[in-house]
Amino acid sequence: MTRVAAVDCGTNSIRLLVADADPATGELTEMDRRMTIVRLGQDVDRTGRLAPKALERTFAACREYAGIIKEHGAERVRFVATSASRDAENREDFVRGVLDILGVEPEVISGDQEAEFSFTGATKELTGRTDLARPYLVVDIGGGSTEFVVGDDHVRAARSVDIGCVRMTERHLVHGGEVSDPPTGEQIAAIRADVEAALDLAERTVPLREARTLVGLAGSVTTVSAIAQELPEYDSARIHHSRISRERVREITEWLLRSTHAERAAVPSMHPGRVDVIGAGALVLLAIMERTGAEEVVVSEHDILDGIAWSVA
Repeated sequence: MTRVAAVDCGTNSIRLLVADADPATGELTEMDRRMTIVRLGQDVDRTGRLAPKALERTFAACREYAGIIKEHGAERVRFVATSASRDAENREDFVRGVLDILGVEPEVISGDQEAEFSFTGATKELTGRTDLARPYLVVDIGGGSTEFVVGDDHVRAARSVDIGCVRMTERHLVHGGEVSDPPTGEQIAAIRADVEAALDLAERTVPLREARTLVGLAGSVTTVSAIAQELPEYDSARIHHSRISRERVREITEWLLRSTHAERAAVPSMHPGRVDVIGAGALVLLAIMERTGAEEVVVSEHDILDGIAWSVA
């Protein structure tokens, strides 16, 4: 057993997992898992830079996580940063801040590396299941990008494309500094056009339609699952490995895109930081299901964070 700490810093959220890893059994025993919405990628698509307030929010979360890592006595720590910090001109400010707080340098990984971690985290515990046919298509819908990975025991093909829920919201749904409430038909069509173009790009590398099981990761997908199940609060145990039909995803997406901020915020399982971006995220998921012909999505709470933990162990 090795006690490890993994940090995944994305465009919308930063997450921590402290776990005991046993390579002999393939099991992660979770000590602490948490998520903070920091919106590191705020305006990065428009400005090309990480905003000072976004950096402040992220560093505050890092200070909290440093205390948790010390409390649990993790032997090894790995900090992985994804889409927003990959794109930013001033990412060195981010790197220095994290190093000062946590004592480890954030690794700004490529989309392909991100895909590998996501696949490992999502599928390691599916080995041996007879009800889920292979190959898997693992789809990680993040804030800035979406990763597509096809594989059996290992990755066969992977591609990262820039259609995350925050990026699509800021690109198409923000007018005069405010998110449209609700969006217009033209705005929704613009998102859909971007997503379809990105799917065309992904299909040049990844055989999306060959997969037999679609596995969906990250907050947009887990929130859709929570809404589909009408959960009274966010419940990871009930969300993990839930299965949501394409028709149910369509119903939820259509409701999210015609609802107001107040209506979305009133959903008991909705994280406040997702209220404005969940519509775009759900639309990305629906478009993927329609493109691949997937009748359902298997939702996983285990994702890139678990893959990072295994890479440390």
